[in-house]
Amino acid sequence: MGSFSIWHWLIVLAVVLLLFGGGGKIPKLMKDMGTGINAFKKGLKEEKGAAEAKDAETARLERSDVAASAERKETVKS
Repeated sequence: MGSFSIWHWLIVLAVVLLLFGGGGKIPKLMKDMGTGINAFKKGLKEEKGAAEAKDAETARLERSDVAASAERKETVKS
């Protein structure tokens, strides 16, 4: 394990230039990642909202079924 040769330094330099040079590639990647995370969170909220709306609709239908049943019992008794 000797010191680094010129080829090692050229490879390291090439990697550094690819990562940090040329048009801000890392900021673009981080922006895209942030956008993806926000879209994922929004999707979770929409899914949760849809489930809650479905539960509310089911509860409303059950209440109307109970009320209709009570009305039928009242008309049968009369």
